[in-house]
Amino acid sequence: MAKSERQAAILEIVKRNRFGSQEALREVLGEQGFDVTQATLSRDIRDLRLVKVTGADGQPYYMLPEEWETTPPLEGLLPTLFLAAEGTGNLLVLRTMTGGAQAVALGIDWEEWPEVLGTIAGVDTILLILRSSDHLATVKERVEAIARAKR
Repeated sequence: MAKSERQAAILEIVKRNRFGSQEALREVLGEQGFDVTQATLSRDIRDLRLVKVTGADGQPYYMLPEEWETTPPLEGLLPTLFLAAEGTGNLLVLRTMTGGAQAVALGIDWEEWPEVLGTIAGVDTILLILRSSDHLATVKERVEAIARAKR
């Protein structure tokens, strides 16, 4: 089957169900006649821009970024995932729960804050590169305020 058919199937599956692992998603794809390797599925997930977030129950799952249009990403993610922020100069490091950094970084990118030049995310750490050291306190306070909002 074609790549476009496989990716369309992935989108439908992720819209209807929560999957916390690529292996679980791969199994469902197999049941639908798509025999994919882990490497292929990983590329598909990247191409489709699926993000892994942590639900209110603490369990991670894949979701589509456009689902964020109904819930602003940072307002939904930071109260659950944020741990700490520390910075120097024009660099701000955010610590998140394990597995939460990429979703939070994508949420920050989605917000398009004028003070943020870009983000780099690992598993539980995000580096925010600010346009100026003058923005450090403002962005740190903004992140912390969003994180406290629903706690």
